Amino acid sequence: MATAQSALPSGAASGGPSGGPTDGVLRTNDGVPLKTTLRRVNRRQKIIAFGLVLPLFLFILITFLAPIGMMLFRAVDNPVLQEQIPRTVALLNETWDGEGLPDDAVYDTLAEEMIQQYKVREIAKVGTRLNYEQGGLRSLITSTARTIARRAEPPWKEAFIKIDERWGEPETWGIIQNAAPRYTLSFVLAALDLRYDWQGDIVSQPENEQIYVKMFVRTIWISGLVTVLCLALGFPVGYLLANLPMRQSNLLMILVLLPFWTSLLVRTTTWIVLLQTEGVLNDIMVWVGLISDDGRVQMIYNQLGTIIAMTHILLPFMVLPIFSVMKTISPSHMRAARSLGATPPRAFWDVYVPQTLPGIGAGSILVFILSVGYYITPALVGGRTGQLISNFIAYHMQKSLNWGLAAALGGLLLLGVLVLYWLYNRLVGIDKMKFG
Repeated sequence: MATAQSALPSGAASGGPSGGPTDGVLRTNDGVPLKTTLRRVNRRQKIIAFGLVLPLFLFILITFLAPIGMMLFRAVDNPVLQEQIPRTVALLNETWDGEGLPDDAVYDTLAEEMIQQYKVREIAKVGTRLNYEQGGLRSLITSTARTIARRAEPPWKEAFIKIDERWGEPETWGIIQNAAPRYTLSFVLAALDLRYDWQGDIVSQPENEQIYVKMFVRTIWISGLVTVLCLALGFPVGYLLANLPMRQSNLLMILVLLPFWTSLLVRTTTWIVLLQTEGVLNDIMVWVGLISDDGRVQMIYNQLGTIIAMTHILLPFMVLPIFSVMKTISPSHMRAARSLGATPPRAFWDVYVPQTLPGIGAGSILVFILSVGYYITPALVGGRTGQLISNFIAYHMQKSLNWGLAAALGGLLLLGVLVLYWLYNRLVGIDKMKFG
């Protein structure tokens, strides 16, 4: 204690700055306990560090986390019927138990709200929402609204049934009732090729409408195959880059990075020129006699074209992590293994390859995740059999405007990627992943 006190400024171990009997508490020159001062300093440093990180946190929140949250919310949000025909929905839930037809008051209320929404040209929103549940309901809603707004007269129940017999069927009202809640799993079920029937039970979609599960399977299959092909092609390239002299290695690295300096659209359209039936590759095969002129191979606008183009575009993302890890492996390891009697293939497989696993894991995860969400390349070269789930998400966002289904598909895709990431962490360990 004497040594510690002697190293402190005058008055640090005393009751005050002017000295006095010691109380056993270390103090600064101004008499504040040293522990209190350290806490203040640590608090100030944390505030400064938080202030420095805050812009990055806000950027991630606004550009990444908030859009994902909005997407997941959109997958269960269902405000259309609650906003367009709220009184009909409320009365239907109160008075109808699913047996027979609703009361006349429900028909009267729906007629009033239909006329109102038809005048402001919003009734099509109701029809579009119901059409997601069963095809043909959009035309039913719009034609009925147009008829009752122009020439139909009460009593509305008879008028509705006269316009279209479906208004006299419980199935139609059951669909309206099931589609009415503000929050629903209808879009998520549709993304899994399921749906609610008019009684509220979960059933499978008709067989000719079951497409999304198949698309998810195709997306995982193509992404996995592209990852394997990139690994098979990228591992030798990474090994060559890591073991060549610096001059040659730098030249080859420029060639690896060169695709990043070229537009993705240009690279994709180049493959269209190369792979089409009248393209360069078919012409070469005909010229050397591998195929006849009548037997040209269709390598574009199908799954093969998607795999070839995506493998070429994503190959650098596999080469760079593998090369960065291989560059850190000492050549003495292989020499030591061979000096102990191992053959070159045995030394390579048992000594060298295990040290490259962190780079292989990083490259594989990177390529697979990029492949799962790829959109432009499958859209241009995929044709009917080479489309991925991302193309259907874009379709529902841009063409059909079914944002709920698009959000549900995106949410399931995100969930699948997180599950695969979790499995990789459990089986391999994310801490073993290295980019250099």
